[in-house]
Amino acid sequence: MHKGTCVPDHGGMSANPQDTLPIRLNVDDSDSPSDVVDALFLGRFATGEQPFSHSSNIDRVKSGSTLLPPGATVLRAARDDDRSATLAEGDGWTLLISRWNRGADVTVTATTADLAEKVLKQATDGAQDEPEPQPDNVTMGFWYVSPRRGPHRTTRQIAAGTWEEVRENYTAPVADAMDSLMKTVPENIAGRLLLLHGPPGTGKTSALRTLARSWRDWCQVDCVLDPERLFSDVGYLMDIAIGEDDGSAKGRWRLLLLEDCDELIRGEAKHTAGQALSRLLNLTDGLLGQGRNVLVGVTTNEDLERLHPAVVRPGRCLARIEVGSLTRAESIDWLGTDEGVPREGATLAELYALRRGTSPTSVPEPREGADSGLYL
Repeated sequence: MHKGTCVPDHGGMSANPQDTLPIRLNVDDSDSPSDVVDALFLGRFATGEQPFSHSSNIDRVKSGSTLLPPGATVLRAARDDDRSATLAEGDGWTLLISRWNRGADVTVTATTADLAEKVLKQATDGAQDEPEPQPDNVTMGFWYVSPRRGPHRTTRQIAAGTWEEVRENYTAPVADAMDSLMKTVPENIAGRLLLLHGPPGTGKTSALRTLARSWRDWCQVDCVLDPERLFSDVGYLMDIAIGEDDGSAKGRWRLLLLEDCDELIRGEAKHTAGQALSRLLNLTDGLLGQGRNVLVGVTTNEDLERLHPAVVRPGRCLARIEVGSLTRAESIDWLGTDEGVPREGATLAELYALRRGTSPTSVPEPREGADSGLYL
């Protein structure tokens, strides 16, 4: 279809451009009804009957909004597989609504510029829907070695609060350090190792869930369920290093989470653990990690002084945060009462126990070597 075909006006020249450009509409079987609606809309503007035009684009049209101003008379309405077009008119104006999915383009032609602007405002006022809220869950991958299938990855939806919601769970120096970490983007990554260390119950795992939510636009987060096997099995390590994504865009980063890796990164690591540590470091900044956008996050209950110097050397860590207890004042603010709060403050796990009515002294201390992942 040729919309707005120019036809000479008897060979003469007029002072009015509409007199020299009459509109001819040619339609064939390749054109859709929506194409016809689009072409019809241009007529009054092209002839000069309505020489003023205003347009607006709406990304998300509110449910139930017709985008028709008061007094509109619908002249044409067409719907295709992926688009609809509506032509309407009123006193001195014409309106075209083109809609697709949740978006729309609205264009008004009118006899005056003020009228075109007024009608467009009437049509679109309040029609923009609020953006969809980000879901509370984040997709996280889980790696493990299956007896039948070998290295295997599965995904789950994990509940994770926003950083603003959970920030009060951390003592002020930790919260300040986390502020910067939560805002990290690929452009300012310096170091490939993320180290969270501190006593059980201080909220290390909770912080990592929130981090996965904060980074989800650019980073895929995977938790390795058997880290002790990962660095002793070269085939398993290679599978994870190569990675497996969810069909995301090329160049997306990955964060591998290794929890409770005390033996792996202790300074007095045995020979076998030392080999595993070497492979961990090779994954972060050695040949194995070259060309791969991989970060490694490690949690440990060890004190910083007991960690291997190769782990904590300058330039290796993206962040190295000691997650400790809240002070007594912070604990009282968190809990809303000073009842049961120790003089030295309390861990996050102890505060939750107090909120449930359980004395923190009744929270069992983890046995040495026991899995404390649920309390991190």
